[in-house]
Amino acid sequence: MMGRTRLGRQFGWLWAAYAVSAYGSGLGFGALPLIAVLVLHAGPAEVSALSAVGPAVGALIAVPLAPWVEFRRKRPVMIAMDLTRFAALATIPVAYAIGRLGFVQLLVISVVVAAAKIAFNAASGACLKALVRPDDLLVANARFESTNWSSIAVGPPLGGAAIGLFGPVTTVVADALSYLFSALGITAIGGREEAPQTTGKSPVRAGALLDGWRHILGHPGLRALYLNQMLVAGLIMATEPLLAVLLLRRLGFPPWQYGLAFAVPCVGGLIGSRLARRVVARYGRPSVFRTVGTLRAVWLIGLAFVGPGIVGLVTVMAVELAIIINMSLYTPVLATYRLEHTPKHLVARTLSAWSIGQQAAVAVCTALGGLLADVTSPRTALTVAGLLILATPLLLPRHDQMSQYEPEPSVP
Repeated sequence: MMGRTRLGRQFGWLWAAYAVSAYGSGLGFGALPLIAVLVLHAGPAEVSALSAVGPAVGALIAVPLAPWVEFRRKRPVMIAMDLTRFAALATIPVAYAIGRLGFVQLLVISVVVAAAKIAFNAASGACLKALVRPDDLLVANARFESTNWSSIAVGPPLGGAAIGLFGPVTTVVADALSYLFSALGITAIGGREEAPQTTGKSPVRAGALLDGWRHILGHPGLRALYLNQMLVAGLIMATEPLLAVLLLRRLGFPPWQYGLAFAVPCVGGLIGSRLARRVVARYGRPSVFRTVGTLRAVWLIGLAFVGPGIVGLVTVMAVELAIIINMSLYTPVLATYRLEHTPKHLVARTLSAWSIGQQAAVAVCTALGGLLADVTSPRTALTVAGLLILATPLLLPRHDQMSQYEPEPSVP
């Protein structure tokens, strides 16, 4: 069984660092949009801008960071990115306490956190590939995925209760502190980390900025998965600020119910992630990509039918449960395939390019969704997102695209 596989002490510390950060982020789930709505009384366009412009600018900042991450030891980079996110988030409770919290500050923090997250994830993926045997990558990625969804299951309801008891910035404090503990966990990994090898050419040459995209777009399987993932992630994440406005302002849901609506379905994340290894073993990776990738997309339209009261709450939970089960099964399989098909010297740049593209897609879809919601209504924007995502399975790779190209392991 997947749970019996031992991946070693070093992976254990990496996993622990991920877990504490994930649970902190779970407590602070949707914290910036929530603060914008409850404290700054922001409307749909402002909330969507916070969820779109910040990550988009952060993605642009992350572009030149990719070669910098690639050609440095990964653990110090991860620690630096954790400390950066702690420092940025810590300014929110300070500004709130002195009555100086503003929308621009939230926007700047969103930019910093987004850029640091991309750099951290790129370094983390390279670190994982160095610590874990190739045959165990799917197990490791499934454990990360399971932790991610369990943190969202536990975090939002506790965060909603904490906001009700202690004020709207409480969960931001918890999220900020979690990055400090994450940095300590990464430090505890121990052992000697090899310095990345270089060819003697400058790692910050202009071409190095694009190497990740060259690799993705030159690989038929990765290219199809990349395009599909950008649109699916963009359309799903675009619904978050729309639902915040619809549930909190239009339908009058209290914050604890808003958190509960997203927390309970995350149990599905535990189910999907634990099934990933055996489903791949039984049906094969191409079938998982095609079937589960399609099933991720068909449920989003249900959010357009959310109403007030208990029926509306159950509707959100049911739709999110169906999406999350399929996402949590699909994501570790995708993460493993991506690492397996990326040479060691390109991992950080490839993961950065992947994150930047996905972040940009989320930003564009979120911004357009906010504008549409402002012109029409949040419900109309949710309907459009639900209809558009139905076309995304057409971008999933064919079986021949999955197998016709294998990157040759090489050292620069």
